[in-house]
Amino acid sequence: MVADALRGLHVGVKWRKVSPMARWEATWGFVFLSPWLFGFMVFYLIPMGASLVFSFTNFQLAHPELTRFIGLENYQELFRDPIVRKSMWITIRFMLFSVPISLIVPLALATLLNAKNLWARRVFTTLFYMPTIVPLISAIYIWQGFLNPRTGWLNKFLFLFGIEGPDWLNSVVWVYPALIMIGFWGIGNAMLTMLAGMRNVPAELYDAARVDGAGFLAIFWNITLPMITPVIFYNLVLSVIGHFQYFIIPWVLQGPTGDPGGATMFFNLYLFKEAFVYMDMGYGATLAWVLFFIALVTTIFLFSTAKYWVYYTAGD
Repeated sequence: MVADALRGLHVGVKWRKVSPMARWEATWGFVFLSPWLFGFMVFYLIPMGASLVFSFTNFQLAHPELTRFIGLENYQELFRDPIVRKSMWITIRFMLFSVPISLIVPLALATLLNAKNLWARRVFTTLFYMPTIVPLISAIYIWQGFLNPRTGWLNKFLFLFGIEGPDWLNSVVWVYPALIMIGFWGIGNAMLTMLAGMRNVPAELYDAARVDGAGFLAIFWNITLPMITPVIFYNLVLSVIGHFQYFIIPWVLQGPTGDPGGATMFFNLYLFKEAFVYMDMGYGATLAWVLFFIALVTTIFLFSTAKYWVYYTAGD
């Protein structure tokens, strides 16, 4: 019976004839692709699967011999842990302020660099992008010196106007503006993609608008901005996901303490603290999967809104 079924299936399927050249190309395609597949499996897929298993256990790095299956206890602990809610609220609150700024500032810079009358445009483009290639850890220490309340240049500059600058990194109120300012260091990529998007806008649209008497603001609002919405959307998604992963800057500045007053205890920092400081790998993996799920839902929501405000020209 099985043989008959297979024979029928063989008859029903139209086997596509593949030329030797196509087979040779496909074989070498898989050969060149295999390093990426190997890396993806070893460094992403297998660790993700392992962390999912860990989230259902009480796995402690210091005592792996005591590991046992505990079902959903780690997930239930999330609802009893007040630091989870606090750290998630800190992450979302910071994101609500930082994400718009991370889009508006590079958009403004790209608009400036796209101006035809700007002198030394390439020089300014290089200078604005240059901070992006500086290693992040070095940049954080530079900013730490810049924001020092006694010797920092920012407070010295404010003092020239009779303003006493705050203790930026040790104030519960001012630490968030300080973190946002440090984030300016990495806006070069967003600025460059937006500038490329602006230069791809068809020139005839601008010419037609000028013939109709449109001014700079009208042209920017009705032509430039709608035409680069795919680029803005791309940077928005990256920025939101990046803020869910926000970790390195508060870690370098304050370590795992979350100082000042727990204001920098972002969700990702709390996750790392549970997993690698307290060695509670099971609970840390649970926090990681919850963060992954929240980021996934947020990204899907953003994509669902794209049809209402992102403009794709024909052929895109």
